[in-house]
Amino acid sequence: MADSVTSLTSVEAIDVTPVQKPRQLFLEVLYDWITTVDHKKIGLMYIAYSLVFLIVGGIEAIIMRIQLAVPHGTFVSPQVFNRMFTLHGTTMVFFVGMPILFGFGNYLVPLMIGARDMAFPRLNAFSFWISALGGILLYYSFIGGVGLYGAGSAPDVGWFAYAPLTAKVFSPGHSTDYWTLSILLSGIGSIGTALNIVTTIICMRCPGMKLNRMPLLSWLYLVTSSMVFIAISPLTAAQIMLLLDRYIGSHFFDTQAGGSAVLWMHFFWIFGHPEVYILVLPAFAFANEIIPVFSRKAVFGYPAMVAASVGIGFISMSVWAHHMFAVGMGAGANVFFVFSTMIISVPTGIKIFNWLATIWGGKIRFASPMLFSVGFLFQFLIAGLTGIMLSVAPFDWQLTGSYFVVAHFHYVLVGAILFMIFAAFYYWYPKVTGRMMSERLGKWHFWLMVIGFHMTFDFMHIPGLLGMPRRIYTYEPGRGWEIWNLIVSIGAIVQAVATLIFVYNLIHSYYKGEVAGNDPWDAWTLEWSTASPPPVYNFATTPVVHSRRPLWDIKHPEDPDWNYE
Repeated sequence: MADSVTSLTSVEAIDVTPVQKPRQLFLEVLYDWITTVDHKKIGLMYIAYSLVFLIVGGIEAIIMRIQLAVPHGTFVSPQVFNRMFTLHGTTMVFFVGMPILFGFGNYLVPLMIGARDMAFPRLNAFSFWISALGGILLYYSFIGGVGLYGAGSAPDVGWFAYAPLTAKVFSPGHSTDYWTLSILLSGIGSIGTALNIVTTIICMRCPGMKLNRMPLLSWLYLVTSSMVFIAISPLTAAQIMLLLDRYIGSHFFDTQAGGSAVLWMHFFWIFGHPEVYILVLPAFAFANEIIPVFSRKAVFGYPAMVAASVGIGFISMSVWAHHMFAVGMGAGANVFFVFSTMIISVPTGIKIFNWLATIWGGKIRFASPMLFSVGFLFQFLIAGLTGIMLSVAPFDWQLTGSYFVVAHFHYVLVGAILFMIFAAFYYWYPKVTGRMMSERLGKWHFWLMVIGFHMTFDFMHIPGLLGMPRRIYTYEPGRGWEIWNLIVSIGAIVQAVATLIFVYNLIHSYYKGEVAGNDPWDAWTLEWSTASPPPVYNFATTPVVHSRRPLWDIKHPEDPDWNYE
């Protein structure tokens, strides 16, 4: 197909009618997906793979909550409980959060910057398959953990795998090795995808799309992908060192042989806390695109939003040791990490105020994407406030091993990130499939999710404040924890029901949903200018843009944005 350049003077100038393909056999379709290097198909495979693991991780969470719903619970044994929270944490971080956000980035970034594909399509396919292999390997430990002769030997060292729990003497067999190798492989895939996204954004923007005209989503993915290089590398090094400890006796983390268990904590949290921002920045990216469209206003303070995103990226690399206040690092280190943790609230606060300013005075449409975005704003604000509380070292010393911390980080991971992932599904589903998701089911999903979320994680703070430790498989009655744990467990089940409604909506709407058209939300960025679903090459002719909202310029030639930028 010839590559030509067309100035954006009308939607039709860059619109493409999808080519009708002859009907394919199942094996032909399967071969087509397995061998594809198209960024859209790879993005969708990332998302589908993550949804499967979301259901698996959710089932593990429900098993834990049933066990903790009443004192002296006997639903699972202590060893099974340890396996459940190890697999749940590892699955949700490495095989749900990272891949689903990379999936959206894979699909959207080239479309939003006017490119036809990622910079390195074959590396893109390799990154997906190596990440998928990591997830499979983690669950293969169920049958391979003791050498193919026994089932049920999944890793039970927690998703943080503190030393010396991972030493051979405490973790015999191979389940911990499968955990280590699965994270190594997913890390290699993440670095490959991050390299592709950075190169694509830097080198493949369409004519006219200067950095100061780039959609905020692309800016956020540029920052996030750059952070992946810095954060994943120490984790990869630590995993290799752990394998060396386990197989050739190198003693990096063996304190009895001169190693250091604290060294593992540093390596892990140098990855672990920036990882929170690696997950939350794409959620911010979705909010940056959805809130303006459903408020019918340009985003407030574009330069400040870019500066705040870059600032969060830099500062997030200097906060990891606030997870280690109770270790005894010394007053100087504690003061530094208290300060750096608090200071990151400044750029984060800028983003919240700018989203509120975007909404203020707008003509708000409370469709499903906007409902989830509003829920995100409210819940992320509360999560930020409890984060500031935990950044104070004396407060953290009291609660670091309690359910208060569990409630705090689930407020961020579920209340902010998962809510914006749902918003992104409702917003971009019409572009991907050509059909709208059901608004009625979307609202059921939203309200059940809100009720279940607040039942679970609001009330989880209380037993934490009352002294309930995390990572325990049961507890004694009479400590004031019973009623709160029962409410928390009911809330988790309500969230599971809400998620099933969402999955049903995804499948039902694909076959029965209203036909969407190319631009159902009356949006302004480039992906809405092409067909739904987009053709293989995205754009028949390379677009040329003149402002941050190219479709606004087309729809309103009497008042284009470039007059004000």
